[in-house]
This record gives sequence, C-alpha cells and structure tokens, in this order.
Amino acid sequence: MNPASLPVPQKVQALVKALNGAKRTNEALARCRDGEAMIEVLVDASRKLGLGLSREDLLATPPIRDWIWWKNKEALLTIGDNVPRYQQDGGQGRAPLRTAEGEPEPRRRFLGLF
Repeated sequence: MNPASLPVPQKVQALVKALNGAKRTNEALARCRDGEAMIEVLVDASRKLGLGLSREDLLATPPIRDWIWWKNKEALLTIGDNVPRYQQDGGQGRAPLRTAEGEPEPRRRFLGLF
C-alpha cells in the first residue's frame, strides 16, 4: 500500500512508529532549539519515508502537535478569556498586559469550579 495515500492521522502514526528506535533522528530532535527546528526534522523524516506530511499536518495532528507544544512551552488550551497560561501568570519575563490608560491590568482571580 502506498503510504502517501493514507489519511493524515495514520501517516502521523506511521511516522511515530518509524521514529521509535531511529537513533539519529531522535538525537536530531533532542538537539532542536524550538518547535520550528523539530518540524524541519520531522518533515525531512516524513519525506524519506514517503509519507508526504506537510508542516500544517504535523502542527495539527497529535502526538506530534503535542511534542512541538512541549518544546515551545505553549498552551494547547486555555479556559476563560482565551489568554494563554503563560500570559495569565504575568508573562514569565514578558511585559504585563496594559489597559488603554497604560496601567497594568488587574489579575483575575480563580474562584473554583464548584
């Protein structure tokens, strides 16, 4: 069967299985500084396997999407006002959010689920 004719989730699973035990590729992934570098390594691995996965496919399909998120430390999902977690916590080194008057926005408090 032609691997390029498979649906995207099955192509990603085939790529994940091929990465299991692929020492050089795993070392290259470990050396990547960020998610963009990981995507380049994974697209290259996909091309060598004949899977034909694009950057968009890799960014949208788990578990690769989650690996890239972990490398970039980006929030997959936030609850509430659509502000990623790193911005909710004061930005972790980023400038705090400001109101129209230039003052820092007040922190929102979590009141609990029940």
